[in-house]
Amino acid sequence: MTQQKILVCGAGIAGMACALGLAKKAFTVDVLAPEMSRQLPRHDEYHPRVYAISGASQNFLASLGIWDLMDAARLTPVQAMEIYGDGGGRLALDAWQDARHTLAWIVESGEIERALRQALKVYGVRWHDDQLASRDGEHIHTESGKTLDAQLLVGADGAKSTVRRVAEIWHDFKAYGDSGLVTHLTTELPHQGVALQWFTGDAVVALLPMPDTDEGPQVSLVWSGPTEQIAELMALNDEDKAQRLQQWLMGVTQGRLGNMRVRSKMFAFPLTFERTGMVAEGVALVGDAAHRVHPLAGQGLNLGLGDVEELIRVLAAKPVHQSVGALPVLERYKRRRAEPIAAMRAVTDSLHSLFMAQQAPVAWARNAGMSIINQLPFIKRRLIANAAGDKIFPL
Repeated sequence: MTQQKILVCGAGIAGMACALGLAKKAFTVDVLAPEMSRQLPRHDEYHPRVYAISGASQNFLASLGIWDLMDAARLTPVQAMEIYGDGGGRLALDAWQDARHTLAWIVESGEIERALRQALKVYGVRWHDDQLASRDGEHIHTESGKTLDAQLLVGADGAKSTVRRVAEIWHDFKAYGDSGLVTHLTTELPHQGVALQWFTGDAVVALLPMPDTDEGPQVSLVWSGPTEQIAELMALNDEDKAQRLQQWLMGVTQGRLGNMRVRSKMFAFPLTFERTGMVAEGVALVGDAAHRVHPLAGQGLNLGLGDVEELIRVLAAKPVHQSVGALPVLERYKRRRAEPIAAMRAVTDSLHSLFMAQQAPVAWARNAGMSIINQLPFIKRRLIANAAGDKIFPL
């Protein structure tokens, strides 16, 4: 097993987690990606991108040994969720309703990446500060002119994956016509570990609990809405941009957390729905290189870490005589990921279609449905299990 070489292309969370997990299983694994400086964050500064880490993903990160490497003061447990419709509908989910301590953890991307990089150094995983240019069977050619040999190339290089392109793995996508916007906010009232979400009819607004700062309580905003509206906002100068966003949020949230003030830079990005063939001879895709779903459920990274965990499991259990890059082995990985990926696709795409529909009967039905579900403990337990990553139940 240790004689076969695996090359992970990509230095994001999915890529580094994959390389670390494979190294812990005694595979010979290298990383191919540009080196990025990862400095320790200064007091009261937080990475612009945060993730809602499910219980399943937390267990996986703990098994890699990196959960305890992260600064506990920068991890925020989510004890409850409140979801509001555009016509009076409301759904509240509390961890205690399914005998849990937490629904998820809000963690900065930079904090997870820092811990993973530290662990990779401990395990002596070799890092090639370069980028993929082309592939010829087991020969991987880099942009600097080097040739690396690997029986398996893992594509963890994001939505615009070079691995996917050079391996000629099919890729299909559709644009939602929406964009996402993220920033951090200081709030007047404490969030109390509650994640909040509003469906407005043409947008989804989420406020995720984060550690308090010297300025007061803090949340991370994830807003997905019409591209034109977000582009118009982003075109303003910083002061006008913050002022307009704050006013708009007050109207959407109806003062749920009191006055809110922008405390970090805003970032915007297009939203797409994407799927791929996942594998080819000697190639496997994980994370955003393999699929993308709408962020309204906050499950993109969790889905990617599920890919990584399953790929490691399949490779570790393969017969000794089979290569790590053998198509039958990789097809096994693809089959095992088919159901959870399809289920998450169905959930996020259906919810997006349902809550963006403008017809009055549909709007009434979705709000009435939320209020009805709020009175049904069994359904709420299933939704909590979804949030924790135990299993995806299309509803």
